[in-house]
Amino acid sequence: MTIPLPNPPVLSHIAHKTGTVSPIDKTTLWDMEERFWTSDAASAQTTTATNAIMIFPYPPGILQGDQIWEHIKVRTGWRSIAMSERRVMRCGEVAMLSYRVSAEKAEVPIYEAFCASTYLYDAARWLRVSHQQTPVA
Repeated sequence: MTIPLPNPPVLSHIAHKTGTVSPIDKTTLWDMEERFWTSDAASAQTTTATNAIMIFPYPPGILQGDQIWEHIKVRTGWRSIAMSERRVMRCGEVAMLSYRVSAEKAEVPIYEAFCASTYLYDAARWLRVSHQQTPVA
């Protein structure tokens, strides 16, 4: 005799309802990400949440809040960047960008890294809440 088992519940968690990003939001997010690399710290700060977290190759490592801007003031000056292997996903009011970057500035070897930035859509605008870089070996 076989006893039928009930069907497992269907998960309705928001993570299972990943949406696409509109073309306008996609353009906005990628433009913000490029300006993060090529503009000055003051400009990047206007598109970043107050207590954001960023992870850079050691040193400096993990930075949060005002620590980010002290680091970026010293390290600005990327004159050009190229982003490839771009990916974007959205889950509710959160969007995540991932990509490979090749960045160039005077008198420094070209910097290549895999990167990810997370944005929150809040008060009718996107704000960066995290950024992470892993150098390409």
